[in-house]
Amino acid sequence: MNIEIKGVHVDINESTRDYIDKKLQRLDFASDHIMDLLFTLSQEKRQYKIDANIKLRWGQAIHVGEVSFDLFEGIDSLFDKMEFKINREKKKIQEHKGQDSVRTSEPTTEES
Repeated sequence: MNIEIKGVHVDINESTRDYIDKKLQRLDFASDHIMDLLFTLSQEKRQYKIDANIKLRWGQAIHVGEVSFDLFEGIDSLFDKMEFKINREKKKIQEHKGQDSVRTSEPTTEES
């Protein structure tokens, strides 16, 4: 997984980089599905705009954005959105491949 963090009108210091690295552990469930991950942090007036572009290995690209007055609070809510969208894309792929490719904990029964 290639990770890039870019700042526009914002200095990306070590604490911000470490905080994002710590939050990346939330996406470990999909680390083999994510090819590229680009974070763009920008500051306009008094609020921060945090965007993430995610490229998945099957060619799907996801864009997630968040606007917040606090940088770290914005990063938290961005990761909430990213986790939701990646889960949704994984489910779409699993449904497309069929139920046989999805592992479930309980057996399915069909009624006639």
